[in-house]
Amino acid sequence: MMIQQSNCFVVVKRGASMQNMQMERALQQSGEMRGGSNFGAGQMVAADDTMSPSIQFSQNTGGLGGALGGLSRSLGVLGALAGGIKTNEASTTLLMIDNRSGVQLAAAEGSAKDVDFALFGGAYGWAAGGAAGGYSKTPEGKIIIAAFTDSYNQLVKVVRNYRAQTVKGGLGTGGALGVQGGSTPASKQ
Repeated sequence: MMIQQSNCFVVVKRGASMQNMQMERALQQSGEMRGGSNFGAGQMVAADDTMSPSIQFSQNTGGLGGALGGLSRSLGVLGALAGGIKTNEASTTLLMIDNRSGVQLAAAEGSAKDVDFALFGGAYGWAAGGAAGGYSKTPEGKIIIAAFTDSYNQLVKVVRNYRAQTVKGGLGTGGALGVQGGSTPASKQ
């Protein structure tokens, strides 16, 4: 939803949505649709690029609770606060790949962390890395969404500054590095 609403990319649907589109086309071909329902060939938009998401890590670290709680028991409120600190953190990556050539065009990392303070039986939270959204009601899910939001914001910056790479000899032809016994022009030099 975030990518669509940013209006930085045109998103094409595949997967389950593709099955529904094919069912509509089958209905048209069977003659069951009204005349003029133009479902003719050649109207689908190709997906020029694919975004590949990954999560490097997502964990509930337990934070400072055990360490500081034990050290500061004699300090009363500080001990209670430190004993109730928990953190959740996540690191994510988005890769953008050109579907025609297979060339990776852009890569971006994102991260997010939150700290929950349990004080006097209550929990008070603070999150870093952007809005968590509605992915899940769990702290872990919200942190993963915040990390992907950060990744996406970084990817937009990378794509805006993108310049096509050039390789002497051309991409996919072995480039400037060759190996002994290879068949590329660089291997024969």
